[in-house]
Amino acid sequence: MQNETLPGSGLSIGIIMDGNGRWAKKRGLPRTMGHKKGAEVFMDIGRYCSDIGVESVFFYAFSTENWIRPADEVSGIMRLFGEYLIKAFDYKKDNIRLKFLGDRSRLPAEYQARMQELEEGSADRTGMTLNICMNYGGRDEIAHAARTLAAKVQAGELRPEEIDVERMSGAMYTAGQKDPDFILRPSGEKRLSNFMLWQAAYSELIELDKLWPDFTRADLDAAIAEFNRRSRRFGGV
Repeated sequence: MQNETLPGSGLSIGIIMDGNGRWAKKRGLPRTMGHKKGAEVFMDIGRYCSDIGVESVFFYAFSTENWIRPADEVSGIMRLFGEYLIKAFDYKKDNIRLKFLGDRSRLPAEYQARMQELEEGSADRTGMTLNICMNYGGRDEIAHAARTLAAKVQAGELRPEEIDVERMSGAMYTAGQKDPDFILRPSGEKRLSNFMLWQAAYSELIELDKLWPDFTRADLDAAIAEFNRRSRRFGGV
């Protein structure tokens, strides 16, 4: 089957993996069990995105605001992330390029080293780019981009009047990648929650009243079908 016939061909998709804690609570389980189940769904959906021809997918794993959650929940999420870094983020057979977006400075040093190793080891792959947004916030990303460009101005490498949309985009964590065609949020919530604020300027928003651990490949197919029914005008008529 040729790539152009695949249902996700060329698409860029942002996914807010929401509802893990509520899924666990409904079953009388610790919230960390919801995150564990959500991580399993993430692995399956990530590979499925590659199988159906998606160009890039951005998974919102942990936000800059999530640190205020109960300490045991944060520790559980970090422990789970570490386990996946060591055991599961191996896409050599899938021809998937891995990238981690966000501020890594608050993460353990061994995690940071592993993230860099995975990025460098997959950099020459030609398939889908799978982005994991870890300690990520849209406002924080914009501030980071502004500081990057301000430093170039201070160093005499750039004039203030040369700062435009393209240069700002080039200073984002997502530099060189296509903005999301649509952002999907399971769990029934209807907000971006500080996710890809710059890149989502013209992204379609698709909500699904289903918690992330219950999300299936068929749900992604339905979201893509919904996106294909939308009319995107980008400010035109």
